[in-house]
Amino acid sequence: MAEAEWRDLLRPMLDRSGLREAIVEVLPLTGGVSSDIVRVVLADGSSVCAKRALPRLKVASVWEAPLERNHFEAAWLRLAGGIVPGLAPKVLDEDQAHGVALLEFLPPDDFLLWKADLLRGRFDPRIAPAVASALARIHAATWDNAEVATAFATDDMFDALRLSPYLRTLAERTPDLSVQILAVVERTAATRMALVHGDVSPKNILVSRRDAHPVLLDAECAWYGDPAFDAAFCMNHLLLKAVHVPIIREQLLGAAMDFFQVWSGGLPASRGDIEARVAALLPCLMLARVDGKSPVEYLGEPGKAIVRAAARPLIANSPASIDDLVAGIRRSLSNQRV
Repeated sequence: MAEAEWRDLLRPMLDRSGLREAIVEVLPLTGGVSSDIVRVVLADGSSVCAKRALPRLKVASVWEAPLERNHFEAAWLRLAGGIVPGLAPKVLDEDQAHGVALLEFLPPDDFLLWKADLLRGRFDPRIAPAVASALARIHAATWDNAEVATAFATDDMFDALRLSPYLRTLAERTPDLSVQILAVVERTAATRMALVHGDVSPKNILVSRRDAHPVLLDAECAWYGDPAFDAAFCMNHLLLKAVHVPIIREQLLGAAMDFFQVWSGGLPASRGDIEARVAALLPCLMLARVDGKSPVEYLGEPGKAIVRAAARPLIANSPASIDDLVAGIRRSLSNQRV
């Protein structure tokens, strides 16, 4: 979208937010594949962020998604920020008709992107447990909550953004494992326990440079469903980076196990069934980020081969525990070289 269009859309939103300063410039920000994101610099030197959902995601495969996800993202950010102060950027205004949200801008001088640090081989042991703890608080606070379930009844949207492009596509492309993958899809889609973020990835997590407090971004996949998806999604990214960044491999494998322990310990439910769902989901998500519609950009063919070798047997025979799952991945990594 051209800067003039942004200015026309943003001026009423800024006015409603009480931000009467003139717009000095609109600067594109790097982000994910599903939205246009800009920094809006105001005349007093302050900045805000604006985000507009795209009807077609910026990936090689055709991947379309409903624009109303922007509204549910704003709703998740508001609710999560009320449960865990500082966990989400403040929502300043929302234009549902155009799929635009006006958000607090978090300056890079104060926050680092967790993904960038991990890819550089920098590991801070405080971050994964902090993310897991915050996520558990969101899940626990919304557990069996009929009001939240009604507000986030986004089954079709979650299917379009997550289950179909990641797991159903994977089942089509991996026919020998399709029965197991589709069983995971069916169980995930049918489980409704808590408010799910749906994209808990290091690329969507800013970390305070002062105290390592995490801030979750990009809640476009918000859904009242299976909280195991959030845990498996984040742990998956730690394991994929363990393949790619050998210098911190052992720390990342340990962080995935620690993440599960902290997260599951904060839930108002017994660990057994939740652990089984995470253990079944996680290898499917690993393989989906290699052979689904949205492969991770940092793995080359040798890394992808290692992920396939690690994930496929874990999909064929789901491990009984997270410890068993990580042990299987560690064995695969020790047997092969990136």
